[in-house]
Parts: sequence; C-alpha cells; structure tokens
Amino acid sequence: MADETKLSGPDLAEEGLPLEALDAEIPSVGHFDGKPVVVVQTQDGPRAVGAKCTHYGGPLGDGICVAGEIRCPWHHAVFDLDTGEASGAPALNPIPTYDIAVREGRICVTEPTEKRATKEPVSPEPPESVVIVGSGAAGAAAAEKLRAHGYEGPITMVGEEPPIDRPNVSKDFLAGTAPEEWMPLRSPEFYSDAGIDLITGSRVDSINLEARTVLMADGEELSYGALLLATGAEPRRLPVPGADRPHVHYLRTLDDSKAIIAALDTDTRAVVVGAGFIGLEVAASLRHRDVDVTVVAPDEIPLAGVIGETLGRFVAHLHREQVVELRLGVGVSGIGDDHVELDDGTDLRADLVVVGIGVIPRTELAEAAGLTVANGVVVDDRLKTGDSNIWASGDIARYPGPDGKPVRIEHWVLAERQGQTAARNILGHDVAFTEPPFFWSQHYDVPINVTGHLDDWDEEVVVGDPHQRDVIVGYRKAGRITAVASIYRDRDSLRAEHALATGDQRTLATLLAG
Repeated sequence: MADETKLSGPDLAEEGLPLEALDAEIPSVGHFDGKPVVVVQTQDGPRAVGAKCTHYGGPLGDGICVAGEIRCPWHHAVFDLDTGEASGAPALNPIPTYDIAVREGRICVTEPTEKRATKEPVSPEPPESVVIVGSGAAGAAAAEKLRAHGYEGPITMVGEEPPIDRPNVSKDFLAGTAPEEWMPLRSPEFYSDAGIDLITGSRVDSINLEARTVLMADGEELSYGALLLATGAEPRRLPVPGADRPHVHYLRTLDDSKAIIAALDTDTRAVVVGAGFIGLEVAASLRHRDVDVTVVAPDEIPLAGVIGETLGRFVAHLHREQVVELRLGVGVSGIGDDHVELDDGTDLRADLVVVGIGVIPRTELAEAAGLTVANGVVVDDRLKTGDSNIWASGDIARYPGPDGKPVRIEHWVLAERQGQTAARNILGHDVAFTEPPFFWSQHYDVPINVTGHLDDWDEEVVVGDPHQRDVIVGYRKAGRITAVASIYRDRDSLRAEHALATGDQRTLATLLAG
C-alpha cells in the first residue's frame, strides 16, 4: 500500500487552473479541501476527480486519460471520469468526483458531486439467482459487478477462503511489509450488507445441468439461474522423491504464505524451486526477511521464455545483487530432511523449500458436468460455455484471443476483468471480452509492468536500459507488436495497453521508436 499522497499544484477552490492549460490525455494536479484532485479536458468539457487510486493509492496525476476514463500508472486501474466508478480492475472502490466552475478563464472546483450514476441498467430479464463457484479474483469481482449494475436477486459465492489480495501473498505480505489486515479484499460485513451469501471453507462437488443445481460437499443443493465457474488454479506439484516432506511448501493461499513465514527463523536457508515470476517474487520477499535463498531452475536465463533475454538477464542481476544464489540449468532430483538433491549430483542445504513451477487450472468440476474442457474451460468471447446458463472466468477460462486463437491467461487483473465482463453478460449486456492482459511483478525496488499477449512472439524490441531503471520492450510476431513490458515507463505502459486493446499498431511503433 502507498503512503498518503502529498498535496501539490494549485488550490483548486481559490486559484484554479487556466482553461487553456488543460490537456485531454495528461491530468493536471491540484487540491481541494485538503485532498488531491486532478482536472482533465474531455470531449464533454472539463472533469475533476480524486487524484488517488483506490487500489494501492497510486497517483492518478501520473496516469493518462483516454475515452472518458482515467487510468492509474501503477497497476492500470480504470475510473470513469463522469461517475468516478472503478470501471476496470484492480480497483474496486470509486474515486471522488467534483463539480467545477469557470471563473475568468480558470477552472475551479466548487464542491464534491453528491450523486453518481451507473451507466448500464440491469437487464429487464435478469436470472432468478446467480451462483459463483470460486471466491478468488474473478468470482469476487463478478459478485460486486452484479450488485453495482443493479441486480437484486440472490447471489451465492462458494470458495475455499474469503476473497484476498492474492498478489501480495508472494509480494508484500510474505516480505513482511503488508500487515494481514490489508489482505482481505472486503470485510465480512461488506458481503452481508450487499446481500452476497459468501460460503467459505467448502466446495461444490458436482453440477446438474438439466436441473440447474450445484451439489455442495455437505450435501446442500443450490439452484441457479446463472452459474459462473471461477475455480482458479492450483500449484503444480514437484514430481520427485521427498516432495511431500513437511518443510516443502507451495504458495497459493494466505494460509500458504503464513505457513512459510511461520517456518522461518534466524538461520533458515531456503531453496526456491522455479525461476518464474512466483519463484523469484518469493526469493525477493524472503531476502527482505534476511533469509539465505538459493533459486534452482532448469532455465539458463530466468523468465527469458516469457519476457525475453534482456529483462530476464536484468532480473537475474537484481537477485544476485541481493545475494540470491541462482543455480540455473539444473533440476531437482530429490528432497531430503535438510537438503535438496540436484540432478548434477550436488546437494543444497535446505531448511525450507518453496516450489513455484506453475499452476494447473481446476477444471474437474466443469469436465465432470460435461462442459467442453481443453487446457481450460472453453468459452466464447462473451465468456459463456456451451451451456447457455454457465459462464467461466479467470485462470480456467480458455477464450478467443485477439486473432481468434484460444488462450488461457493466469493473471490477477485479467481474472478480475473477466469476472466483471461475465457479470455484465449474465445480466444480458452482451459484451465481448477483448481486453489485453496486464500484470505486474515486483523485484525489490523494481516493478515490471507487462501488457498484452506473451504466448507467441519471435522478436523483442528494446528501447532504453533496464539497469538505468528506464526501459520499454516490445514483443513482435510477424511484424506486429503483441505485448509490451516496461520499467518506470508508466505512461507509455498505459498507452501501450490502450493501443493493444484498439489494435493501434502506429502508436505501439511510436512508443518503441526510441
């Protein structure tokens, strides 16, 4: 989470801003009644909104405005400039909106806006009830969006744990810089007040498509008018002798993170198996706690197959700077009581082992019900399955990518946005999901923002220098930019996301022109 935003710019109640100084893309920063505010010019005239993102407190004044929305530079949350509504994850709460007046050619803020309106009405024929299987990013976002768009019917959400800020499981919470009270996305009272029946510590065992019911593990049956499957994924297990020993941990839930923290003491030596984003974030978090860490992976360059050799080598350099030992190009052949056996014949002392070698989508429920499953639950661009009453979102959803090729993405923000889109379609709004994926990965003091589809590229275009904390990298396939990664090029990252969403290759080429 961020510190309180410092006030800057003019007092918008007294001094205001020159009307001609307003920009359509770059917000102008000021303050009103002791609170940061940004002002921007739109095609419908000037707008004034709160300058602090409701996700992690990011400075919206460093973001951009496009298509009637303001976008946060940190994690790409999106807010409607008219209503303040959080229209795009990861933010859930709205930002304040303000009334403005023109005085002698200057824009002044007069008072907070008293009312905001949801732009989309609820469907005239909403489902009689909605059941959501899964309480992660997609499920929680869908439940909230249903209520935000006026749905008044019963909503039941079933999951293993209450909705939590899962990215922090491997980042700030594990590092000890985020207290546990930051981890829940909402309080229990929020769901109660919203009329969302949240059932945790339970599971759905089966779906009866004909009767439109789900059977809970305790024998209870729930009827649904619409069903959203958001069952997420589970960690891939390490298939070697000793992988079931008590000091071997996997990381997915808040309890997983707590268990790792509880296993630490002053002389713990940890081995992290896997040099993907999760494994390396775990390594960084453990180093923040002064734990000795060795990362073991078959990759010669961490993350090279995902974000290319330039950023992969840089990430490896960052971890070596923080005294992380990288044992690359080797695998694990076994785990003993106090050591990890490598396939090159050497042993590493290990009081704690954390395995991060990817995840497997939880599709068993859908498959048993007879839904089409092929490396995920197959859905159309409305996130609907082959059954007209069932949708799927998040890690399990295999949906049409930008070229029609099916893709399945395992990113937190994308899961939230898919949940929001599924909710709108459950209410009959018929919205295609076309947003490019976005995720961020934190390594010590360096955030890497990535937007677009990274599953298929053949060339990387590098502008800037990651060692100077100033770089943007484009990933090109057959002459087209399909994804962009950046370090401290926040506005360019936002521009790239919008360009990817709209197919604007000209803007992408300009960003990567150097």
